[in-house]
Amino acid sequence: MSLANHPQTLGQRLGRWTVWTATVLVLFFLMAPILAIIPLSFSSGDFLTYPLPGLSLRWYHELLVSDKWLPALRNSMIIGVSATVIATVLGTLAALGLNRARFAMKPLIMGLLLSPMIVPVIITAVGVYFFFAPLGLTDSYTGLILAHTALAAPFVVITVSATLQHFDYTMARAAASLGAPPIRTFFKVVLPLILPGVASGALFAFATSFDEVVVVLMIAGPGQRTLPREMFSGIRENINPTITAVATVLIVTSVILLSCLEALRRRSERLTTGKVT
Repeated sequence: MSLANHPQTLGQRLGRWTVWTATVLVLFFLMAPILAIIPLSFSSGDFLTYPLPGLSLRWYHELLVSDKWLPALRNSMIIGVSATVIATVLGTLAALGLNRARFAMKPLIMGLLLSPMIVPVIITAVGVYFFFAPLGLTDSYTGLILAHTALAAPFVVITVSATLQHFDYTMARAAASLGAPPIRTFFKVVLPLILPGVASGALFAFATSFDEVVVVLMIAGPGQRTLPREMFSGIRENINPTITAVATVLIVTSVILLSCLEALRRRSERLTTGKVT
């Protein structure tokens, strides 16, 4: 009789159910504040109260026609997409270089690249402000994009580096031996195999940039107010139920990004398994 079919004792069954119950309770504790926001975004009232006075889409309509929220959403998309593209390119190149490099200072350089993830964001924001101010990069899209790139690039470095741990460089050498130049070898051989890691890093980079608020508070001007910055101001100055509609949109966006990451992870596992087998 196999271990899987072996009858469990009463203590084992109680232990299993205890673990499952504790897991469900912890998940509920973590998810309840987030899930409580979603019904409030469909409230017909002017205040954030339960029970709901009625159901309405008025706050979503307010989000779509507002002259405050739409520019903030546009700014978040411009900054997020630009920072993601730059961070993905730089992070991928850094991961490729460090993966192949063999020198004594490699751990130090890797630590420097990952430092934006470790250093508190407020310290990074203050440092960015004092560095960018003399250069005239505050109150500008360029400054925000560069700052968000620095915050997002470490996520690309980590995911691409993890993917490269299972990469077989003999295929790249085979392409080079057949006369393919390095650029063609990269785009035809290396990039398709590490694409799940690159795409995962890009998604993490976009989420990091789109959700960032501390650096924006320090260096953004009135014309670069992002969506999180507008939500922060709305909570401090005047709580408007439109914030719940924005929060719901961000929650749905996060779920979509996580679903894409899971799909990429499974694809990467299939590629790795197929290569091994």
